[in-house]
Amino acid sequence: MQVSLTIIRYRKSYIFFALLAMAIFRWPLWLNKKISFYKLMGSGKNGAFDKIPDWQQWAILAAHKETLLKLPEKGIIEQLYGSSIAKWLRFFKCETFTVLMLPIEGHGSWDKKNVFGSLPTDTDYEGPIAVITRATIRLSKLKYFWQHVAGVAAKVVISPGYIASFGIGELPWIKQATISFWQSKESMKLFAYHTKEHNEVIKNTRKQDWYSEEMFTRLKVIDCTGTVKGISPLA
Repeated sequence: MQVSLTIIRYRKSYIFFALLAMAIFRWPLWLNKKISFYKLMGSGKNGAFDKIPDWQQWAILAAHKETLLKLPEKGIIEQLYGSSIAKWLRFFKCETFTVLMLPIEGHGSWDKKNVFGSLPTDTDYEGPIAVITRATIRLSKLKYFWQHVAGVAAKVVISPGYIASFGIGELPWIKQATISFWQSKESMKLFAYHTKEHNEVIKNTRKQDWYSEEMFTRLKVIDCTGTVKGISPLA
C-alpha cells in the first residue's frame, strides 16, 4: 500500500468551486477501485493545527492498492485520482503539490479503521520521514486543545531537521490533522520527545482525554512533484 497527498490551491476568484469540489470529488474517489481509503480536507492558514481556514488551499489524501516506484512525469492526478478530478483541476488552473509515501510505522485509527494497514510501532528506518498526526477532538475539550497547540506550532518550524508541514482537516476545529516532513526520524523524535511545549501537550492529552479518536503514522517519502505558492515544499 502507498499513500498520496495532493495539496491544491485555487485562485481567490474560484473559492466557491473549491468548496463545491469537496462534494463532487467524493464520487470519483469512491468509485475508484484502486483506492482503498481517501479523505478530502481543508487546510489551515499555517502549517499545523489552525483555527483559521485557508479557503484557497485544499487536500486529497488517499491510500492506493497499487505500488508506484515514483510519480509519473505526466498525468499524475489522472493516475492517482482519475481523469474527472484531473480535468477539474486543469479547468480551474489549480496549483498542485503531490507527494507519494509508504507507511512504515504507526498506531491508532481513522474512522475506527486501520486505514494504512497493520503497522509496527517502530522500525530501524532512520532516513527522511513524513509524519501524519490526526485527531477527533472532544467538544468539551476544544478550549484546552486550542489553548496549547499554538505554542507547539511555533516551536516545530524552528526545530532542527524540520522541512515543511501542512495543516489539514475534515471538519474545522474538531477533526484536525497535520503532515510534517523531517530530514530524519531522529530529528523528528528530538522535537517530539524533547520539546517542553510538545511534552506538555502529550501529558494533557492523556490526562484530560482530549481526543475521541487519534492516529499517528510515519511514512517514507518515495517521490514528490509540484509547488505550493510557487515553491516546492520539499526542495
